[in-house]
Amino acid sequence: MTHGLAGLLIADVAEQSLTRRGLSVGTRLRRALSVLGIVAAEFPDSDLIYSGRVLNMGSLGYLLHHRGHTHTIVWAVVSAVLLWLVARWWVQRTSEPLTRSASTTLLVVALVGTLSHLLLDFTNSYGVHPFWPFDGRWYYGDAVFIVEPWLWLVAIPPLWWNRPRGIGRWLLPFLLVVIVAATVLLGQVARDVSVVLVVFALLWSVGQRLLSATGRTVSGVAAWVLVTVGFFVASSKAEARVREAVVASAAAGERVYDVSLNPGPGDWGCWSAVVVTGTDTTYRVTTAVVAPFSGVRSVAICRTAYQDGRLGTDVLGDLPERAVVPFVATTQVVWRSTWRASRLALAALYATCEGYAALHFMRVPLFIANGSGLSLDDARFGLGGGFSHMEVPQPGCSRERYWIPGWVPPRGDVLAGEERVGEQTKEN
Repeated sequence: MTHGLAGLLIADVAEQSLTRRGLSVGTRLRRALSVLGIVAAEFPDSDLIYSGRVLNMGSLGYLLHHRGHTHTIVWAVVSAVLLWLVARWWVQRTSEPLTRSASTTLLVVALVGTLSHLLLDFTNSYGVHPFWPFDGRWYYGDAVFIVEPWLWLVAIPPLWWNRPRGIGRWLLPFLLVVIVAATVLLGQVARDVSVVLVVFALLWSVGQRLLSATGRTVSGVAAWVLVTVGFFVASSKAEARVREAVVASAAAGERVYDVSLNPGPGDWGCWSAVVVTGTDTTYRVTTAVVAPFSGVRSVAICRTAYQDGRLGTDVLGDLPERAVVPFVATTQVVWRSTWRASRLALAALYATCEGYAALHFMRVPLFIANGSGLSLDDARFGLGGGFSHMEVPQPGCSRERYWIPGWVPPRGDVLAGEERVGEQTKEN
């Protein structure tokens, strides 16, 4: 939904731009802009056609190929040109003329739409590697959760009032009602935050009715940007609080490798953190609740406001092999659970066939020995039943051949010096 709404906003900006230049926007061109905006903004997820079950690649294939090659700038540009050609052909099928300005605008919508997908996916903790094949590293924004009600609420009213007829006239307000109801009824949004969201949705919808078409589009885009910037500012402060808390109480030699963050839905003030630390001999994963603006929204309020859901649930809470958290809580950070393994054990995982492949995706690998091998998860997405869960046989492989992209393993910093083991495994 988020990508689709972004695509519609892009289309509205394009339409307003043509209108302000005195160019006529006919019905067919207007429809082409809207459809192209949505399709272009969603198109990088076309990797779902071949990742995972469709080509019998399994969960590992999904991890390696979703947000894969189609989530790169190269593919975004190529696919945008293809979508633009289709849109031009569709508009020109009628007698409605397609001027050079209109054709160029369609191309811009296609390009901005596909690139917006990459940018939006960057904002969350899943990550993207947009610069492949020149750079295979993962990039993580750790700022906006993948389901963020603020983005929906700021976008839908201006889009709705700018569509006096057609499917958008009734579908968009229906979605607005569903989203408002979900924030109140599903229990994923803190009660005080849900009240703010409901009041904002009502006032924003009424206010948009009073604006011109251009004013709605400009305010919708500006509000989207402000929401995103606000989450990035809060994320930066949350990460700083976590790193300060570790440094202040960690044993000698323990350093922070990574901090994966997610906010509460609609909530700049409450965050969950999964922290990767380690020494020369150990590898540690620790979970925490973070209140970056504790003077306004304390960590105690965060813990009370979220009893369940992604922020309220400790992903390591049911882990039988938890250790005592070695870090001291602060007024901004409360630690939950920790799990520790040796770096040699992580290197041994990297030396297995499937472990080598999975670590090209997994940012927070957590593994437990079982009867036949290892149970492996990315702790960002839960343990045992999440989409990142897989069983790793030791030794050996469960598949005859793997297609492993050239992504840089996110935990290559911990595995420094051990990549040669994995390369040897790959050759074998």
